Parts: sequence; structure tokens; C-alpha cells
Amino acid sequence: MTTSLSLPLLDRVAALAADFATRAGAHDRDASFPFENFAALRDAGLLSLTIPQDLGGLGEGLVTTCRVIEQVARGDAATALVLAMHYIYHATFARARRWPPGMQERLCRESNHGIALINVVRVEPELGTPARGGLPATAATRTADGWRLNGHKLYATGSPILAYYFVWARTAGDQPQVGYFLVPRAAPGVRIVETWDHMGMRATGSHDLLLEDVSLPEDHALELRPPAGWSPPDPAIAGWNTLTLTALYHGIATAARDWLVRYLHERVPANLGASLATLPRMQEAVGRIQALLYTNAQLIYSLAAEIDAGNLAATSRAGIVKYTATTNAIEAIEIALSLVGNPGLSRHHPLERHHRDVMCSRIHSPQDDQILLNAGKAVLER
Repeated sequence: MTTSLSLPLLDRVAALAADFATRAGAHDRDASFPFENFAALRDAGLLSLTIPQDLGGLGEGLVTTCRVIEQVARGDAATALVLAMHYIYHATFARARRWPPGMQERLCRESNHGIALINVVRVEPELGTPARGGLPATAATRTADGWRLNGHKLYATGSPILAYYFVWARTAGDQPQVGYFLVPRAAPGVRIVETWDHMGMRATGSHDLLLEDVSLPEDHALELRPPAGWSPPDPAIAGWNTLTLTALYHGIATAARDWLVRYLHERVPANLGASLATLPRMQEAVGRIQALLYTNAQLIYSLAAEIDAGNLAATSRAGIVKYTATTNAIEAIEIALSLVGNPGLSRHHPLERHHRDVMCSRIHSPQDDQILLNAGKAVLER
């Protein structure tokens, strides 16, 4: 597995992000999905970033994945979130290699040659997030030639463009097994209800997914296990999920800093006769932001490099990195807002959108309280 994209391709990611930024505000206001961004990502070959090389992808590691997601998030956080989920789960499947013969090859081939995005759908109205335990209500019943799936899922991020949903469900019966079922978007009985109307990440299309007597072939049941067999989670997978999302929120805060720097240079009050960037108070505050972002980058990329090197024990620190880096990202944007005042809260500028988007870091698993609980327990139980 390689560890870095070529410089020309990294430059291409930055160019794409700059283009995405020109439309991000409009998509946010309308809660419209940025289909054109994913066409551009496909044309750049970036949808195959974490697909293994032997299956036709680039086979990139966690460091490169985080750098790409950070850069895309600087242009459009919603696009970055949908892309991050696609990357995370292809990396996850590359580790598993336990699927029915040909299944992974098929999905990778479709992603290599088109816009065939994937995501896992786990949250339910009654269950909430499975990260806190509990069995899903979504149920799979055996049929003569496969499965019949029924359920209601929330927050199907990327639903307007996904080709496949990996649905977390239980089998029927007194001793249920739990696992993922591969549900093609085009399958009869699959329905998207457009419920997504949130404060942040408004263009992600994270709508409800309804499954009504969806018929699936036998081989679309993936990795069914007793509930206890899913605990604890694969540490490498947990590390990928946590750090990739952390890099995304770091990217949002970096975009906010970049906008602030431009604003301070361009704003020349009549009573000052010079730009706001010349004021020591502004310089000190930007220095505080820079310290927060520098800390984030060091934490994210040093840990990602350890995970790429095969140090699975290092993944135990991923939660602390997420907690620290996302807290820093929120603080950095709040400092910027305090400096700018009313213009920072205007929808004519991207800073208020960055603020809304970065706040979503608090609801992505693992959440702050769980991270701190686990960290405290680990120290006290030594």
C-alpha cells in the first residue's frame, strides 16, 4: 500500500476543492446535493483512492486519505463527508476480504469505472446509534432464494447518489445474528424520504431510508455474526473512521482561517488607514488559531502514519485525537467569529457556514462523552 499521492494529483485535489468552494454556499442554502462535484472526482480518478491496487484502485493509506479529505473539506464539507464515508468503507472491506466470492471485486469494479458510491446505514429511530449498543429493529427474514428486508434507517448520508446501502440489520428468530446486507439503490421496495434539514452539512442528502419487503439474493448478506461477535470493533477500522472524520473537521477550520486572513487583509477601516491585519490584537488572535490548527495536524498525521505502519495499538489514541482536534477546530472558528463580528454571521460570507458545519463534529461517533469515559477508565484501570 502506498502512502502518498503524486504531487500533480495532490495539486488536482486542491484545484477541485477550489472549484467546489464556488458552489458550496448555494448547495448549503438550498440543501441541494452537489452531483457535479462527484462527477469531477470520478474524472480525476479519486473515487478509487482506497480501493486495493489488485482490484484496480489506488490502494492509498490513511495519511493520504486524510490529506485528500481535509483538502476537499476546505472547499465543500458536505462533499467531503460523503466522500469520506465511501473511502472509509472501501478501506474496511479491503481488510475484511470475507465476503461471498466476487462481491468485493464487483463493487470495486463499479467504483473504478463510474460513480458507484457506497455507505453504511446503521442509525434507527428507536435504536439511535448502534455505537452505544442495542439490536437494530431492521429485520431480515429468510426466503426460498435469499432474504426479505424491512426497516427504517436515519441519516443515510449521500442518499441521492449512493449506488449501494450497507444496511445494519438483524436476522429474524429467537437467536438473531447481526450484520450488513448489501442493498442496491434500484432494488424494489427501497425508498428515500427527504427529511434532511439540519443546521450543518446541509448538502449531504442524509435522508431517511425505508426498506419495504426488499428482496435480496443469498450472497447479499455480509458478515452475519452473533451480536457479541461485533465487540470490540476492529481497531484499524475504528482508527480509519475516527481519523478520516477528524481530518474533515480540521479542513473546515483551516478554510475558516484562510477566509479570515483574506478578510483581515482586505478590510481597511477609514479611521485606521491600514488593514485589520496590521493590528496586534488581530495578529495575536490569528496566532492562537494557528496554534490550534498546528496541533491538529501534528496529532492527525502522526497517528495516521503509525496506523499505516501497522501499529494497531496506536488506534486506541484515535478517540483522544478526535476529541482534541475537533474541540480545537470549533474554538478556532469561534475565535474568527469574535474577531469579525456581524460579517462573520452573514450568509454572504462562508464563515457562518463553516461554523455550522464544524459543530456537526460533536454528533459523529465516537462522541465526546464516550471518548472521555473510555480514556478515563483506561487510566483508572491500569
